[in-house]
Parts: sequence; C-alpha cells; structure tokens
Amino acid sequence: MKPRILAAAFAALFIALTASALASSDPKALHYPDYPSETPVTFIPTTDGHDYVRRVVEIPMRDGVKLHTVILLPKGARHEGILLTRTPYDANALTNNTRSGNLATSLQGYDNATDVIIEDGYIRVVQDVRGKYGSGGDYVMNRPVHGPQNPSPVDDATDCYDTIDWLVKHVPESNGRVGILGISYDGFEPLMALVNPHPALKVSVPMNPMVDGWMGDDWFHNGAFRQQNMSYIYEQTATRDNSEKWWSNYHDEYDLFMHYGSAGAVGEAYGMGQLGFWNKLLAHPDYDAFWSDQALDKLLAAQPLKVPVMLVHSLWDQEDIYGATAVYRAIKAKDSSGQMVKLVMGPWHHGQEIDDASSLGALRFGSDTGKYFRQQILRPYLAQYLKDGAPKADIAPVTAYETGGNRWQRLDRWPLACADGCAIKSRNLYLQAGHRVGFEAPAGAADSAAAYDEYVSDPAHPVPFRARPIQPIGYGVLTWPQWLVDDQREASGRTDVLTYVSEPLTEPLKISGAPEVSLVASTSGTDSDWVVKLIDVYPDQVAEQPEMGGYQLAVSMDILRGRYREGFTVSKPIAANQALDYRFTLPNANHVFLPGHRIMVQVQSSWFPLYDRNPQTFVTSIFHAKAADYRAATQRIYRGAAGQDSFIALPVVPGTAR
Repeated sequence: MKPRILAAAFAALFIALTASALASSDPKALHYPDYPSETPVTFIPTTDGHDYVRRVVEIPMRDGVKLHTVILLPKGARHEGILLTRTPYDANALTNNTRSGNLATSLQGYDNATDVIIEDGYIRVVQDVRGKYGSGGDYVMNRPVHGPQNPSPVDDATDCYDTIDWLVKHVPESNGRVGILGISYDGFEPLMALVNPHPALKVSVPMNPMVDGWMGDDWFHNGAFRQQNMSYIYEQTATRDNSEKWWSNYHDEYDLFMHYGSAGAVGEAYGMGQLGFWNKLLAHPDYDAFWSDQALDKLLAAQPLKVPVMLVHSLWDQEDIYGATAVYRAIKAKDSSGQMVKLVMGPWHHGQEIDDASSLGALRFGSDTGKYFRQQILRPYLAQYLKDGAPKADIAPVTAYETGGNRWQRLDRWPLACADGCAIKSRNLYLQAGHRVGFEAPAGAADSAAAYDEYVSDPAHPVPFRARPIQPIGYGVLTWPQWLVDDQREASGRTDVLTYVSEPLTEPLKISGAPEVSLVASTSGTDSDWVVKLIDVYPDQVAEQPEMGGYQLAVSMDILRGRYREGFTVSKPIAANQALDYRFTLPNANHVFLPGHRIMVQVQSSWFPLYDRNPQTFVTSIFHAKAADYRAATQRIYRGAAGQDSFIALPVVPGTAR
C-alpha cells in the first residue's frame, strides 16, 4: 500500500476509535447500574425528643410588610407568659431545638438568658426586624420613630405593637402577658416598645441598649468618631443577611487606618458610599437634629411611663456605656410610685450579664456575677409581671455592683444615695506639680512657668488605645470585650501621655456616679482631642494574684473632641495657644480605691484606631481631612492657681476617705 493511502487508512481508524471512546464516556451509553443519592429529596425530622415546639410565622405589620418570627413553645405549655426579642441578627440562628450535654439549650446566642427562659417555661419569640434576614421591608439602622427623621408611618415602635397584638391573638398557649428584652441593638427595641406601648406589654428589660449614637454609644463619643465600628456598619447594612464581610490586608488595624488616613478615605476605599447609613454619618458629624431627634433618652423623657422597666448597665461596656444610665436619668422622675423603674449595674463588658461573669480580663470577682443577676434579679422580676400568681419581686430601685470591694449593693437611687442613706459629695481631684494628684487645690501664680505640663501630640504617631497588634472587632481571638480593663501601663510610658498619680491610700475611697472632667488646656493647633482616664493603680505586690502587681485599671475614661468645647451642635476652631476650659462627663463608676492603691489620671490627645485621628488643624469635616491637615501640636495642661486648675470632680461617698 502506498504511504499516502496507508496514512489515510490509519487516520480513518483513529477517528473511528476516538468516536467510539467518546461514545463510551456517555454514562447512558455505558449502562452503569443505578447508585442512588444517600440524601433524601426532603428530610422530615422527628421532634418527639425536642423540648420545644417550633413555629415559624410571618407576622403582618400595618403597612402589609411581614416580619419573620420564630415562636418556641415549651412542650405542654398552658397559660405561659411570652418573652419577645426583636433582632437584626437572625432569628433562626438564635433559636433551635437541640440538647447540649444534659442541659436543654433550645436557645443559643445573643440575648438568651437561657437558664431563666428555659427553666421558667416562657414562650420564647424572636423576630427579625424589618429588612433583615427573613423579614420583608427596608432596613434602616435604629429606625427612628415616625417624625422629622422618618416620614413613613412605621417604625420599630409600631412594629413592636403590631407584633404583640398578633401574638396575644394567635398564640393560645399564652396568658396574654408579654415581656420584651434584648441587648445592644436588641436592647434598643425594648425602649422603642415603650413608645405608645401595647396594653399586653407588661415589662421591658433593655440591656446595654443603643440610645444616643452621637453622645456616647456606638458611633461617636462627645463628637469623636468611633472608626473601628466601620466594620459593623459595613456588614450590617451592605446586605440583608450580613453575608458581605469586612476584609483587610493588615493584621493590625492600627496600620490599616493609618494607611488610608481619614475615616472618610477608608469608607471610600471600601465602597461604603453605597451604604445609606454611612452617608448619613458623613452628612451629620455634629450633634444636629438628625441625632437629637432620635436620641431615646430625650424621646422617652417626653413619653408617659406606662410599662415597668429594668435598665441593665455594664460598668465596663466597651460599646454602649452611655445609654442605660442616660435613659434612667430621663425617666426616673416619672416614677412616682418608685416601682416602675429599676436600674442594675454590673461589673461586665457589653452583654456579659447573660454569660459567665466571674471575671473580666485580669479581674476576678470571686463569684459569677452574671448568674447572680439572672437568678436573683432577672428571674423574679420577669416572673412578677409574666407568670400567673407570682409574688412581687424584692428588687431594689438600684442594684449596683461595687468594683474593688466586689459586692452587690441595694441603693435607693443613682447616684444620689447609698445603702446607708448618705449623700454623694463631689470632691475635686486636682492635677498637681510633679505629676501628682490630690484633693488639695494647687497653689501658685497662674502665670508661673511651672503652672502647666506639656507634650507633643503627633497624628503621625497616635497613641494606641490598647497594646498592638489591634485586631478588628469580632475577629480572631475575641479580646475586644476586655479593652476597657486593659492595663494602662501601655500608655503611661509614652512621652505624649501625661500621667499624674497620688500617694498610696491609707483608707478606702469610694466613688458612686459619673466623674466630671474640668480641664484647662491649650494647643498650638486649631483643633484637638482630649482623652482623660481615671485609673486605679494596684500595689506592686498583690499576694492573692501576683500578675496584678502594679496593674493600672481604668475605672472610667472617655474622649472629647475639642471643636465642641462651646457646644455640640456647632463645631468651632480652637484659639491657638490659649488656655481654655474643656468640660465633659466620664462614664459612671461604682468603685472603691482600696488602701495601698493609688489614684492615677492620664491625659492624651489620641486614642487610635478606636477613634479617628484629629488632624489638629480645624477642617469643616474630619471625615474628609487631607494628609496636609494632620499636623503635630504642642499641648499644655494647666494646674496653676484658681481659674487655671485642672481637676476631676469625683462623686465621693462620705466617710470612705478623709
């Protein structure tokens, strides 16, 4: 056969064999036996061993929007109270029918004081707020009440009313009594429920609630922007189900925020201009009507008090340390009977009251303070209003944990009285020469060269708010809840932090209330932040816990953005190199400085990256500050004669120190 003919024959054979092979790769052509999937088309779980009957319903609101709601009924429930939580954090994830070890844990996660809810047999209802997870409608962060900031006819107050109305009509196993509780955002909801409350709402328990996002909760503190919460804004508002996650190329958030410069530049890099709430923040850096109209303490102050309320506050709340006590101040005067408003203050981080709370960071309390709250306070309080025939709970008007002394106290009110009927007296703790503090006013001429201490605040090297590397909130090893009790020695060794300390105490000194800062200071710039910390310094040797030797425990600390020195509604440049007054209030404390301990005050001008850097050059909006705006400034803290003395007014309980 000729070579060309031979080649053609081989080619034809190759094509035929290839076609045959391709045909044989078709499973149908191979005629393999059936091998069915091991997963059924529809799995129907058995529920005989479950502790609860789970019902999932879509409750219609007055505007037709339906809210996804999970109802857990204890097996055999008859005439039980309903305990409601409204959440943007996924109702399905917070409710299930499982057992863990020997304890029935039909509830998991945020807001669930599981021991009280399960052991007392409440009908548990958890609902997605509108626009989140399974609920219909549009999501608005902390949706304001109907009014100037919300032109729609619906808000969280009306949604709560409509939900309760549906529940008492469609859950026959209930006794018609409803309580509402929640933590943080979910603590905002029990407060909104007090606006024109449903008659079936018998009790409200807001725990660590979001109340005023500008004054001292999640978004600002006294005008300084909490930029580390940008990750929360990103995840909470980018998608209905929080599926879009914050990301970073940096292990240390200090480096992340330094890289981009301003918080506005970070937002731009992350595409946050698409997010409605972020754009509102950018548009309202001052305390204008956008903020004051929706501040819940102001809103509730104008409402009649119809429902008993227990406000739960954490003394080291790293997120919402302002709200609970602000609402208490706003509504306590309405409580003519003395029975409608209760306040509980525990030694906790944000939400720790529903978990083990025998310690916080390096602090040990000697008992589970969270369990005490749930069993001795929350349980009888809820039962009084939600269970048939329950006795009146013996709950003090104020139950406050005394840190330092490690004991619970029953108080008549906060902060004006203590258990023994003694009045709180304000005493000025002065900054003195030689980096000392004391209750004696400093003497000397105000124009003396020694009448101030100074440091250079450089935005290129801001003071970290905790030891680096600083992790994003909620990522990796979760130490974010502990930052308020971090050892402050990390800052006290810096040259851009002024430190003043007392002699060791010879007897205990007790404070109960909110310390008030009166700082006389100057800056060579035209804007400045002022951070003031009140610190309990432990002795160098602590026998029962050696690692606490010399520990610098922050009792109360906060920040003021200097441009708001004259008022929060309008920002103004600071007159350079002039000694000016800066006054602001620190968070509440109920603390004993023990004998052998010392009192310390620290002053600095940055707290990074928790708060965005002040450029120290006045610009209209710090969100949009440019690189050239960030300039080093010389800061002076005055401690001279009357009129130029800096001090913290401490709410001292008489008889605890001379």
